Amino acid sequence: MTFLISFLGFLLMFAEGGTKISFGLYDIAKSLTIPGWVVIIVLLLQSIYLIAVGIERWLTYNKAKQQSRQYAPKVAQALKNSNIDEAITISDKHKDSHLAMVVSSGLKEFNAHQGDNEISADEMEASKRALERAIAVKTAELKRGLSGLATVGSTAPFVGLFGTVVGIIGAFVALAQAESAGIGAVGAAIAEALVATAFGIGVAVPAVWLFNYFTNKVTSFGVEMENSASELVDYFIKQRTKRLES
Repeated sequence: MTFLISFLGFLLMFAEGGTKISFGLYDIAKSLTIPGWVVIIVLLLQSIYLIAVGIERWLTYNKAKQQSRQYAPKVAQALKNSNIDEAITISDKHKDSHLAMVVSSGLKEFNAHQGDNEISADEMEASKRALERAIAVKTAELKRGLSGLATVGSTAPFVGLFGTVVGIIGAFVALAQAESAGIGAVGAAIAEALVATAFGIGVAVPAVWLFNYFTNKVTSFGVEMENSASELVDYFIKQRTKRLES
């Protein structure tokens, strides 16, 4: 944001036929009205929220991806050896993995009926429902904060536009009161009012980028969880078939 203001100030130095216009942060702050301050504070809060959510989600998704890469071959080997207890233990050790949470829920539900001589169709359905619930819960957890990013991306330009409209209204009121003055008397005030829109766009664009990027990440994680759940159901069916045959 500071860079954006400085860049606009640099351009305005050559406006009005080469006349240098003072357009620093102090000049902008000094000319702001109460509505202008409200707009700037709101945009600053939105930018802080944007940065906080962006960092937190990026770290969360990276942990989920890294742990899932470590988790998948370990649990696959445990299930290959028909060691469900070991698979559950491995899952519990990878708490940041989205795959581990889903697989663990299904395994625990299935393992609850391991002592039965025969696993009924209802018990198989219970394991499937446990997997579906785990996927729904984990997806909601992965989406946390994304709705806020969407809100920032859609509202920040309008917040900035409101500040610009208020600033321009004030500038033209001052122009009307100073009958002998030209546009040069309020040109700087209008330019400073337009900074509110620049602030708004500067906040909205990265918010939309991050929202789309993180939404694609969640979609990718959802596909991975669905595939893991499907493979686990196939494993349950094979285990049930073995018991029926034995």
